[in-house]
Amino acid sequence: MRVARFLLKTLGALLLAVALALAIWALVPAGTPALPGENAIASLERISLGGVEQTILLRGQDRRNPVLLYVHGGPGFGQLPIARFYSEELERHFVVVHWDQRGAGASCEGTDFGALTREQVVADAIELSEQLARRFERPRVFLLGHSWGSVVGALAVQQRPELFHAYVGLGQVVNGRRNEELSYAFVLGEARRRGDAEALAELEAIRPPYPTSEALGIQRRWLNRYRGSIYATDRAREALPAALFAREYTLATRLRFLSCFQRSIERLWEGLDGFDAIAQIPRLDVPVYFFTGRHDWNTPIALVEEWAASLDAPLVEIVWFEDAGHFPPLEAPEAFQRLVIEKLTPLARR
Repeated sequence: MRVARFLLKTLGALLLAVALALAIWALVPAGTPALPGENAIASLERISLGGVEQTILLRGQDRRNPVLLYVHGGPGFGQLPIARFYSEELERHFVVVHWDQRGAGASCEGTDFGALTREQVVADAIELSEQLARRFERPRVFLLGHSWGSVVGALAVQQRPELFHAYVGLGQVVNGRRNEELSYAFVLGEARRRGDAEALAELEAIRPPYPTSEALGIQRRWLNRYRGSIYATDRAREALPAALFAREYTLATRLRFLSCFQRSIERLWEGLDGFDAIAQIPRLDVPVYFFTGRHDWNTPIALVEEWAASLDAPLVEIVWFEDAGHFPPLEAPEAFQRLVIEKLTPLARR
């Protein structure tokens, strides 16, 4: 009995300690660590875009440097807490702006999901770029769009090329429907090659276009298992502590993150599925770089190569990451930052 009472008391004390820690954490406001220097900027801000309050993170060692706007993927996969994992060197050369789109992360609260459309997110991206250009007294900014963000980014640059120095498509979506067909064929082929009966049973019961987000989730689960999304998994896991504990998100934002992510996908997937860059964006009037992981089956590289071959732009270049998949910033953060700096900073002087 004494042992049982001791164990119960110990468990009770641990639960109380956890509850107190969570209560304290819930009271901690969002923020971001300061950067040294009188011209530095390190700020987490709420701004109005399209009449809706949204959150941006601005970090740079010198606010006189060019502005680099990072447009996240998903739809709805805000990533402010992990931004510093792949931005430290970029902050020496740019004012790096990370934006949680309406419906995502720190910009989820107050979103009217019933009215959420691809066109609205593109309009928000353009308005944000205009605000940044005015604020930092720059005629143009750089725009980098990742995955879903590459749809938003490419459409924004097409509509307002005078706002942008250049466009970087990271894990570029080219054709939403063909993208899913090729990605599905990859996981199905891997399941057959491995003799994975569980995967085959689940995958053979679905086919793109997926009728539900649950069916999409099945395909993505096996895609992740077969390293067709994140290839360098060990390196990407290094960002996990930041995702869980970095100051840029409050506890409340983290608790509602997955729900907001799911609702964004349900509302915006149609705008992704119907996207065809080759037909809809035959020309971009700025230099274009496609940052592409060699093992990316989330946005298959064959489609990126196809669009790169046909796109009419002042410059079109595919920049390869040989040991990465869909997320080079997490899988190869040093190479990612070095290549962004190498490719973009010369264009800022033009």
